[in-house]
Formats: sequence, structure tokens, C-alpha cells
Amino acid sequence: MKLRTLAISIATVGTLGSAQAATEADLQNSFNPYKSGVPSVPGLQPGTVVNKSNVEQFKEVLDPGMYMTVKNGWYDIKVGKTTSFDVDKFYVEASRKNMGKTKLGPKNGDLTGFAGGRPFLEEPDAKDARAGEKLAWNYKYGINWGDGAAIYPFYWKFRNLQTGQLERTIKYNFHFLNFKHRVQHSPTPEVTPNPSDFFRAIYVKVLEPQDLKDTQLLIQRYDDDQKLDEANLYLGFQRRVRRLATGQTTDSFLGSDLMIEDFEGYNGRVSDMNWSFKGTKNILMPFYNHTEMKLTDEFKEADGFKFINFTGQGQCFPDITWQLRKVYVLEAKPVNPSHPIGKRVMHVDAQTFAVSRTLVYDRKNELWKSWTIGKSHPDFHHPINKGTGVAIDDSFSMVDVQSQHCTTGQFKGLVDPKLTPPEMMRVQFMRGGN
Repeated sequence: MKLRTLAISIATVGTLGSAQAATEADLQNSFNPYKSGVPSVPGLQPGTVVNKSNVEQFKEVLDPGMYMTVKNGWYDIKVGKTTSFDVDKFYVEASRKNMGKTKLGPKNGDLTGFAGGRPFLEEPDAKDARAGEKLAWNYKYGINWGDGAAIYPFYWKFRNLQTGQLERTIKYNFHFLNFKHRVQHSPTPEVTPNPSDFFRAIYVKVLEPQDLKDTQLLIQRYDDDQKLDEANLYLGFQRRVRRLATGQTTDSFLGSDLMIEDFEGYNGRVSDMNWSFKGTKNILMPFYNHTEMKLTDEFKEADGFKFINFTGQGQCFPDITWQLRKVYVLEAKPVNPSHPIGKRVMHVDAQTFAVSRTLVYDRKNELWKSWTIGKSHPDFHHPINKGTGVAIDDSFSMVDVQSQHCTTGQFKGLVDPKLTPPEMMRVQFMRGGN
């Protein structure tokens, strides 16, 4: 037995140490995948509309969920020009400074040497058994919303996929803060004091409707991935904070088609999943310029900002253009055998590490939900986002293909750290009510 354990330990060390140290060429390839040109497919160009009649011709550039959606006649995809979503220069510089220092530990969820930026810059290798895990770390420590930002406000609509009947609208504010590994906004690299050693937190507050008003959610994620997230819910009508049990982050959130674990593409720990890299592809992804889209006049904002419109079957799909982009296909299977999902298949944008297309399968391995997060270029969005190098979450569509229902999201995302002070990310703040 000891010999076998020793052999496994040696093999593990071999796996950890076998990767070549990242180079400047790896960094350039990681952040500038379109430097030498953009991907192309015969017959597909800006202005092409992929619909039920020509979907077979373009099947290779659609993930299986989007292929099914178009084939069913639920949605037509308008193709836009592929553009570079340049990542924030400070984040790139942090990646350069820490290049080659980050290593996987012996267990899934263990990481050593990480100090900011993108942890693993090398192109993922199918022969590397832990390539998927490295991609998961790149996602966890991605630029995401930058050091501090807010969705201010955020509208969710619940609809019947078949009839389009609008069942409910919820208006929220969402706030995001990085406590550690900060690169853009003072203080860097860390908010102090941070005695719990949190990496990041998300705070949510419901503004409307009246029956849910003042419901609040606070998720605090530790830098140590082996520690369970702290999740607390404040229910306005009860006027008390209660801690959410681990399993409750996989329940429907406020009656929607989303669970807390779905937020931002994947809102869990690296150690919650077993990760597998399934290959690199060029597929159509929901990346666009917000100001060039046909926007809705439905919601009035004082600064004149307008939101993305929805279209297609049941008005469940964003009225946007899609880009042919390089993605990594990443499969995540829950470690916990009682988890309600069987697996997630995440399509990770290679340049930004945004998880903009995810397929959620049930435990019978049948498609359950199709998850789209539309990303706007920051220079073609609200003026405050220009030059931030943060791809802006701007629209979402969660379609439950089994219950024929959807939840859609319309964002006013602002990369403005003033909207998210650190004191907001404490449980005491929730008790302050209005």
C-alpha cells in the first residue's frame, strides 16, 4: 500500500511539474488570440443570419444547445464582426509579473504561488489530465467585473417559453467587489482589513416588486478554495438574516430558472466540481457592441441608458449580434453526488475567460437548461465603462428546455468602484434595511 501511495505521489508531482513555464509568447497568445486574424467559416460573415433553414450548414459553429434552439425555430442568430475585447492592461501586467509562479496543489481546489492576473497562460493541452482544472482557476481569478462594479439596476423577467406570457418582473441592484488580487482601483492589491481572507463578494438587493422588496443576498468567497462560501439571505418581511445551507445555493433563486450557482456563468468553488478540458473550438458567442444594438425603450433611466431587447420564441432570447470566437470547452461534474445537476458544459471565451454559453444537464444526462450571457465591449456601452478593459455582462437568457420556461436579464452594468464600498459586503450591512 505504501509503495502504491508513493507511486501516486510521484505521479502527482510529475503532473504538477511537467508543464513548461509560461513565456511572453504564451501571454500574448492568451490575451490577443486574434492578433494574426479572426476565425472564419465558409459562408459565414457579418450580416449572415443563421436560422432554421440553414442551420445544418453552420452546425459546427454552434454549441449543441444553440443548434437545438435554432433548429427548433426558436431563435435566429445574427452574425456580427469578430472583434478583440482587449483585457485591462493592469490585469495583463499582473499576469506577466506572476507568470509561471502559480502551481496546482495535490488536491482539486489547491493552488500555490498565485498573486494576481491570469494564473495559467499556456494553451490547454488535451494530454494534461488537469488542464480543465487550470481553466477553472483562470475563470475564478478572471477580470470579470474588475475590482468593483455594480449592475444598477438589473431587470429579470420570468416567461412561458411557449406563449411568451410575462409572469413576473424583478428589479435588483447587484454589487461585486474583489477583496484580494486587485489590479485596477485603489486599494491594490487588497482591501484591508480582511481578517477572514475573503477573495470576493457579491451583494444583491431587490428593489421591486413590493412583496420581495428589500430581500438581500450576500455571498462571500474565501481565497482558500477549500473553504465553503458564506451565503446569507435577508428577507424583508421577516427582518432577519439567515445563513443559507450549502444545498440552498442550488435551489431556484426567488422562483427564477437560475440557482445561485448559475450566477455569472458559474458561481461556485473550483473544488465543488471535477473539471475536464474537452477541446478548443471556434463557435458563435454572444459578444457585441451595446450601443450598436436595437435597444428597448421599456425602462427609463435618468442618464438615458437603454437596455437590450428580447426576441424569438417567448421573447426568451437577446436581440443581439453574435461573434465567431475561440472558446475552450470545459466540462464540470459535481463532486457532491446529491447535487441536482449531472454536469455543466461551459464554453469559455479564450480571450476574456467569460463563460457566455453553458449547457446544464440533469442527472440522467439530458439537457436541462441553456444559459446565455451576452457581453458588450466596454467602449461601446455606458460612458463610465470606456477604457476599463472589462467585457460587460449586458443580457442573459436562461431557458429551461424541460419545463419550457425562461428567465431573462437586462443589465445596466457600471464598472464604478464607488457603487460598491467594502462595508456593503458585510452581514451587518444587510440588517440596516433601507
